[in-house]
Amino acid sequence: MKPLYFFMTIALLTFQGCATKEAAPDTTHQQLKTEVTASDTLQSDTDDNQISEAQAEGFEEEFSREETSDAIDPLSGYNRVMTAFNDKVMIYLINPISEAYASIVPQPARIGVSNAVNNIQFPIRFANNLLQLKFQNSSDELKRFIVNSTIGLGGLMDPAKNHMNIPAHDEDFGQTLGHYGVGPGFHIVLPFFGPSNVRDILGLTADAYISPIVYMENLEKYKIPNHIDQTIGIFTVDFINTTSLHPGEYESLKKDAIDLYPFLRDTYEQKRNSEIAE
Repeated sequence: MKPLYFFMTIALLTFQGCATKEAAPDTTHQQLKTEVTASDTLQSDTDDNQISEAQAEGFEEEFSREETSDAIDPLSGYNRVMTAFNDKVMIYLINPISEAYASIVPQPARIGVSNAVNNIQFPIRFANNLLQLKFQNSSDELKRFIVNSTIGLGGLMDPAKNHMNIPAHDEDFGQTLGHYGVGPGFHIVLPFFGPSNVRDILGLTADAYISPIVYMENLEKYKIPNHIDQTIGIFTVDFINTTSLHPGEYESLKKDAIDLYPFLRDTYEQKRNSEIAE
């Protein structure tokens, strides 16, 4: 079902009043004054019209952004509701908890937690770089994992980046599908996870099978958690930890959005297209 959009139309009405008087043939000064006044009025009206047209163009561009978006969005009604829900969760739950967490846990420890979780997720990056035939990137990821797991004390530190200049190459299966020309499909907002699309949801599912921290039934021996509750706990702590390292980032992102949902939708789709193009 196509969404109903409301567009603001700005009507600019300029009223001009010109009062003229009959001047006697010898009233040269009065004629000159009338001409100057008329000229100033015309110039002022022209400037006002130019400013008003610029403002109208700005509003028209802003309010037509959603209409011209390339995103396929048949679930816009649901997506708006879920975006509002996620926004409230972020503002009234995640941010306060993250601030309290940051006041208790020192920043170096929080950076260590982030590094460790990132290091554990190495199989996802390694496999997807291989699938995209990015062999140098795969080699970098393998070296990073070995160095950070040993010298970096299980990934708590990142000597591969800080001392050996080995770059990270974040790739997931959604990017792999996009790399081979699979389109995004329709946009969908996930509870807690936020913006996504059909392709990236398929990617998340595939990556879950090789992620060491995502519990999968019948694959327990290859996973760190032995129950889905533990997976939820790991991701919750990681999300709060990551948010604590970027205070105010979400508020800064959304502060200029007139309509939050299409803004986040388009930002997400543009970001994913950029990542796939790299």
